[in-house]
Amino acid sequence: MAKQKDKVETGEKELIDTLQRVQADFENYKKRVEKEMQEFHIFANTALIEKLLAVLDNFDLAMKAEQNPKDFAKGVHLIFAEFKNILKDAGVTEIKTEGKTFDPKLHEAMMVENNDSKKDNIILEEFQKGYMIGNKVLRHAKVKVNKKGD
Repeated sequence: MAKQKDKVETGEKELIDTLQRVQADFENYKKRVEKEMQEFHIFANTALIEKLLAVLDNFDLAMKAEQNPKDFAKGVHLIFAEFKNILKDAGVTEIKTEGKTFDPKLHEAMMVENNDSKKDNIILEEFQKGYMIGNKVLRHAKVKVNKKGD
């Protein structure tokens, strides 16, 4: 009986030891995955940040030309186009609003107007552009919506 008890106790100790090793391995795995995710985010953002630094450089050049309003305005327009292209290359698209039906998944109604000459729930005005990346809304478009009176 004593031998059997020793065997059971030894087995228990081995199971506890194994469980503790597995738990420690799992904790190390979680830490490693978290660190890899942080490194991935830094790596993924690096290309975008490099492109944004080019935009910043162009802003510096434009600021030097601010004494000449035509050159300054031209520079700002070019920077604006460059910035929009960077967002486009990153998969960011504008949410369309003009003449569209209000969709709470894409739009945020800031105001409502009663205009019987327009369709119900049609967007009358855009206050702030909305943006998406793929199928995910980054920012809802802020709009004025038509609500016909009953």
